[in-house]
Amino acid sequence: MHDVAIGNPKDFKARTCLHSVSYAGFWRGQARLSTDEFLEKAKELGFDGVMLTAKSPHVSPLDCDTVARKALRDKIDRLGLALVCLAGYTDFTAGVDRAGIPNVEIQACYVGELARLARDLGTDMVRVFTGYERPGIPFDAQYAMVLEGLKLAGRKAAEYGVTLAVQNHHDIASHHDMMHWLLTEVNLPNVKAAFDLWTPTLQGLNAEQIRAAVLKMQPFIVHTTAAQYVRLPRYCYDDNLINFAERETLIRAVPMPKGIIDYGTFFNALKEIGYEGYIGYEMCAVLSGGGDIENLDKTAKAFLEYMKKFEGR
Repeated sequence: MHDVAIGNPKDFKARTCLHSVSYAGFWRGQARLSTDEFLEKAKELGFDGVMLTAKSPHVSPLDCDTVARKALRDKIDRLGLALVCLAGYTDFTAGVDRAGIPNVEIQACYVGELARLARDLGTDMVRVFTGYERPGIPFDAQYAMVLEGLKLAGRKAAEYGVTLAVQNHHDIASHHDMMHWLLTEVNLPNVKAAFDLWTPTLQGLNAEQIRAAVLKMQPFIVHTTAAQYVRLPRYCYDDNLINFAERETLIRAVPMPKGIIDYGTFFNALKEIGYEGYIGYEMCAVLSGGGDIENLDKTAKAFLEYMKKFEGR
């Protein structure tokens, strides 16, 4: 299984992987490539590996039979790419208001299928999420569903030699202190963390707190995915006041290096703990410059160029 990758900080090598969601056509104006086209694109751009979206239009377990799995694995091998992980899409609190439906078990079975798919394709890691917090339901009831789900899914994934990398994305345990608590309570050797900086940034952490978060999460971090963003203020005109009322800020994706996320501090903290895993990159929102192939490629290359500054120091 995928152990926490720790080495000598002086030997830090920014091994990069591209998340196929970047070319999946999910966002307004975003171009869509097939799985084969995406793999060729990742190789052409110069990434070391790939992270494959485990749903349509890329690698859905429903569509990927035995023959397709072998063909896909052969293609990845021929291109000399590493399949770093599969990106699963879980929500263990789904159906919390319908106790008679075993949704936690259903989600765990889904993760088990992803783990089997991962094994067949040649990777030992599946990215998963926790759960969204539903209104009107006691928090501890929802937390318990996430805890149970990760334990069931972790045990199922272990049958295939697969590690689950829990991303700090959904509401439950999105803060690193609670994520650390959750993973400690799960207490399975193959349930770790895909710890990203996007969430801590939006939660208001400063540079010192970012470094402290990485140090605290060190025992669990097996993967991270980067993306850069800017804040765009929003206001709504009120006729009665003849004035603008402030609304929640909008977030948009931009190329590296400029943006609100302090990757300098984050990557240097990963170096400090001797992190040896991959650093993924994704374009997973409406992107500055548009979503055509040319701009996606240009933005992906900017990430690769940015990562060079963290090597050999």
